[in-house]
Amino acid sequence: MDQLIPVKDFISGFTTSQYLCHEKIEQVALEDKQLGVHKVWSKLKHKLVQPPPELPKAEQSPCDDDGSPLPAPKHAWEALYPEGSINPSGEIPGGFGFYLSGPPAFAKCLESASEAVFSYRMMIQEGWEWVKGGKLPGVFGGNGDLSYGCTGGRQEQRCQCFNLRPMWRPNSVGELYAYLPLTTENRDQLLAVPPRSIENSDYGFSVGRDAFRFDRAVGHWIAVAFRIRLNDVGCTNGELQLWIDGQSVIKADGLTLRCSEDGKMKGMHFQTFFGGHEKDWASPKDQKAWFADVSGVIIQ
Repeated sequence: MDQLIPVKDFISGFTTSQYLCHEKIEQVALEDKQLGVHKVWSKLKHKLVQPPPELPKAEQSPCDDDGSPLPAPKHAWEALYPEGSINPSGEIPGGFGFYLSGPPAFAKCLESASEAVFSYRMMIQEGWEWVKGGKLPGVFGGNGDLSYGCTGGRQEQRCQCFNLRPMWRPNSVGELYAYLPLTTENRDQLLAVPPRSIENSDYGFSVGRDAFRFDRAVGHWIAVAFRIRLNDVGCTNGELQLWIDGQSVIKADGLTLRCSEDGKMKGMHFQTFFGGHEKDWASPKDQKAWFADVSGVIIQ
């Protein structure tokens, strides 16, 4: 449980993992209707499949962490990245993209929540080629419909949305790709996250680059979990945190995630693709990844 829900205290939650049992967590199926999936990118599919078995694990030293105490999921959403595919608007689209708010009871509670955790497990295909990088599912929020599309270099009305997605770079280097309101305090706090953070011209921030790596996901399930704490309006006390297999790898505080009381946590931006926008970001061959055990809890 610690990998998917790496906090001890919470009010309520949901999970699609059949192995995660807790009196405050509702178990639901990995199905669009039950998870409040909406705004699905029409060109891309997220088929529900039986994922392939994990690769045999290499012998580990006593200090190594298995990182996956739960049995492998029996069902998962499959993402296909065809050869030559790049971002969802590219000539050859790949991956998939949609938003989800969780089961109805959870989505209702989320409307007034100030702090929550969202998580999932993922596995990528053996022989994966990283190329220049790509995006993975994350979390989003903001003011009503303005919370959507807080990506792709958006500059307008940035005070009314936030979007946080993991990203892989060459050789499996990981980071958190962040779109937050464009304030001086946010810039300073994000750029201070070790080991390296970068402000990308006209795009988001690469936060904590090389704080972790995704190579462990090749042929094996890993857990990715996010914690978001909304700031009190007028204060810079927002927080974000990322865990990989229960280990905290990126954390930032002193943030502004919203500029008015209309700013809410909305749920997960379940999007993945190679890119970047240029062709040298494209997948060099057909590749696949699988996503399962989607979960969320409300802390307060």
